[in-house]
Amino acid sequence: MNLVIYILRRLAISIPVLLVGTFLCFVMVAGTGDPLAEMKSNPAMSKEAIAQMASQLGLDQSIVPRYFTWLGNFVTGDWGVSIAQGNAQAPVFPKVMAAFEVTLKLVVGAEILALILGVLVGVIAAVKQYSIIDYIATTLAFLLFSMPIFCVAIVLKRYAIEFNGWVRDLGLSDVLGNPWIRTTSPESLNLDGPGGFLASYIGAYLLPTLSIMAISFAAYSRFQRASMLETLNADYVRTARAKGLANSRVIFRHAFRNALIPVTTLFSVNFGAVLSGAIITETVFNWNGMGKLLVEAVTKSDTQVMMGWLVLIASSIIVANLIADLMYGILDPRIRVG
Repeated sequence: MNLVIYILRRLAISIPVLLVGTFLCFVMVAGTGDPLAEMKSNPAMSKEAIAQMASQLGLDQSIVPRYFTWLGNFVTGDWGVSIAQGNAQAPVFPKVMAAFEVTLKLVVGAEILALILGVLVGVIAAVKQYSIIDYIATTLAFLLFSMPIFCVAIVLKRYAIEFNGWVRDLGLSDVLGNPWIRTTSPESLNLDGPGGFLASYIGAYLLPTLSIMAISFAAYSRFQRASMLETLNADYVRTARAKGLANSRVIFRHAFRNALIPVTTLFSVNFGAVLSGAIITETVFNWNGMGKLLVEAVTKSDTQVMMGWLVLIASSIIVANLIADLMYGILDPRIRVG
């Protein structure tokens, strides 16, 4: 019962936060420029058509009535239509959701792998403090921290191209004629026949997953190491050791669970940042995800698409933080009781 009340309380807090966030996003998007500038510069567009579009978008109203009109439509599933040339009158909802699905598949896999490896390496480095394993893990983490993500992506792409060329020269291309490691989006892959699924989800996802995973792994491993060291020096851990408990039991039963709490916080914050900041990775590997969609929307002042993008990202961040809050309650019951 305490857990249910805890969840409902967190949900009650999340809803007004989301409403305030959508209003601020709406105000900022409204100030980015004239969404009808491209239409006005087109000689083929009549003044009547432009006025009709302005009325449809609510541009003839002040900002507050426009927001509540947009919000009422949004919560009922009407996300509006795109006003960009070439996409005019195209529904925003399927466009944004298609891009979100692409990015979500990429980010979820990368973040889960980074979290698992980061926690594992962080725990080992803390338990084996000042050992060769600790020094290697520390050096690798700082090396990855110092490299911008576009640098990691470009380096991986270059060496993948060279590897594919070497494999092709040996006559070892896969059964579908695709290169082993894809350096572009999986949309152009031949997925028919045996090995198609493997080619898509390993060959195409490998490089962008590694690019996103690299810096996240460095952060998770360092936080886990620091948190684990602090927990291992806590009084209750010393007491457990003094009782003669096995070292593995002390580490995993008493120390590990509490040491996960700071990393859970980092994961919830980092997930939203990676989800909204995958623009560079998607650009390098030519993925049609949220990054490319945002760039196109900003370039063309497509306010409806921008609002759909921002609200979806904001909702994802709130959900990630809500999951983190629930994890706090599972890891430490005292949190949900309080």
